[in-house]
Amino acid sequence: MIVCKFGGTSVASAEQIQKVANIVKSNPARKIVAVSAPGKRSSDDIKVTDLLIDLSNAALNNDDIEQKLQKVVTRYQAIADGLALDYAICDVIAEDLRERLQGDKSNEELFIDNLKASGEDNNAKLIAAYFNSIDMPARYVSPKEGLVVNDLPERTFALPEAYSNLAPLKDTKEIIVFPGFFGYTKAGILRTFDRGGSDITGSILAAAVEAELYENFTDVDCVFSANPKVVNDPVEIKEITYREMRELSYAGFSVFHDEALMPVYKIGVPVNIKNTNNPSAPGTRIVPNRPATGRPVTGISADSGFSTLYVSKYLMNREVGFGRKLLQILEDENISYEHTPSGLDDISVIMRSNQLTVENEARILARVKNELSADDVQMRHGFSMIVIVGEGMRNNTGLAARAATAISKTGANIEMINQGSSEVSLVFGVLQEFENQILQALYGEFFAHVQA
Repeated sequence: MIVCKFGGTSVASAEQIQKVANIVKSNPARKIVAVSAPGKRSSDDIKVTDLLIDLSNAALNNDDIEQKLQKVVTRYQAIADGLALDYAICDVIAEDLRERLQGDKSNEELFIDNLKASGEDNNAKLIAAYFNSIDMPARYVSPKEGLVVNDLPERTFALPEAYSNLAPLKDTKEIIVFPGFFGYTKAGILRTFDRGGSDITGSILAAAVEAELYENFTDVDCVFSANPKVVNDPVEIKEITYREMRELSYAGFSVFHDEALMPVYKIGVPVNIKNTNNPSAPGTRIVPNRPATGRPVTGISADSGFSTLYVSKYLMNREVGFGRKLLQILEDENISYEHTPSGLDDISVIMRSNQLTVENEARILARVKNELSADDVQMRHGFSMIVIVGEGMRNNTGLAARAATAISKTGANIEMINQGSSEVSLVFGVLQEFENQILQALYGEFFAHVQA
């Protein structure tokens, strides 16, 4: 059995959904299909998810919602029209949206989640209806039928029983069309994964049914060794390990959600990233292990939007429990961290800036100063993390020096260096205005003489 997931651009229009149908029909092993909400049809278009966020905000503000509601319904009507579907499916979608709009608004986050999830949910219903209309027996399956997730306030993840609940889907005779992006708590509350979380849903399904392969269809032929919007004609990656892909996805490789690898990684299901618009292209395979290529670096990625909490205290290294107390302050504010480079008398905690507000930042600084008696406490913003990734790095001498030299030639200062214990990645913290220059310089250093 093959589980395949189709992203937003792959299901954005009737024409794209027809391509999806042809892909699924071409291989009888493709029995489970996870789908996103309709994405952009062109660069100046609006994703359905964004229309739904706009609609939910209007409802929360008690504004007139009718026009915004019709914008969403009209997108589905255009798809149904192009697929020659009965308009009854659009009535189902409109009724579903109105019902969600009448939901409990006391928890704004859950209300917005419920509206956002309708994008995937209703698209799955529409796609299942289309498959049936062209003699491809299909069945829409709701995440209510087994995708159990944790409760607030932690970020959403599937509970272990989700996998056993969904395992019976492997016996399906029909094509299962399953909406991505969300699940339900044991109490029946809808919660969404992080944006882009349809990748996670597909991975959960692939692991649950112990699929032979998890195909992730998007709008590019493969994964590239660097961002093609920044680096000209980067090298294609034909095969990459789970660990390498996880590191690259974490730091800005938007082609695959960074949390989506864990379910398939645990049981060794290979992943193939493919292009809906060019399905014959081999794509990029993500596997547990791969043969050595002789090239130490597999890919380079960059992501902005990081902040650094810098703490200095003389003889910090002698103070038992200092790090635990510092991280406890962040935990109390429900903030996760990315890296913690440190010295004898100072430590930096690097975190995603979107977790910070004026209020919680002020509380953190005050608590660190007062409770830990720190000599100096600062929060600095505007950082990017540049990540160099490769299974061959651990056996390569002088790679860090080559990278640092390439960065120095751009005129940028390295604010932080961190290497994981697995030695698969090397992370440089830099000011985000240098991000693209550094990415280009590092690509030139490690890939300039590599043939695509």
